[in-house]
Amino acid sequence: MVRAVGVAIAVGVRVAVAVAVGDSGLLHVQLGIATASELRSHPRLGASWEGFVVEQVRTLLRAEGDECYFWRTEHGTELDLLVVRGRVRWGFEVKRTSAPKVTRSMHSALADLALDRLWLIHAGERSFPLGPKITAVSWLDLANRLAGSTAT
Repeated sequence: MVRAVGVAIAVGVRVAVAVAVGDSGLLHVQLGIATASELRSHPRLGASWEGFVVEQVRTLLRAEGDECYFWRTEHGTELDLLVVRGRVRWGFEVKRTSAPKVTRSMHSALADLALDRLWLIHAGERSFPLGPKITAVSWLDLANRLAGSTAT
């Protein structure tokens, strides 16, 4: 979990910390989900997946709460996780799909937040480049890709 603060990181750009339940088991209890079958058919499955993956990324990077942010514009453009370490800015988007694609939000995040890299973490089995500075990372490959603090 990260602190609820707002930070100006560029002229006219603000980020805020979203409150997310990092313990997916706790979230499932709160939602009344008792079985894997119930989870697969629950309308909050995507939110559960996102919270789980964001917590895994935060843990793998050993990112402190004051380094982690959620970004959203008034027009609905968003980024699930922004990690800021000094001058380095990494973006993470989480999608529960096996066929990830680049979105307008990702292009906006790259430009508006001056991201050094953006990772689209997905439920598929392969990791592959999606474009300049954007990599689709399989959740199966997440630990290998983010081991240490360089997030290469």
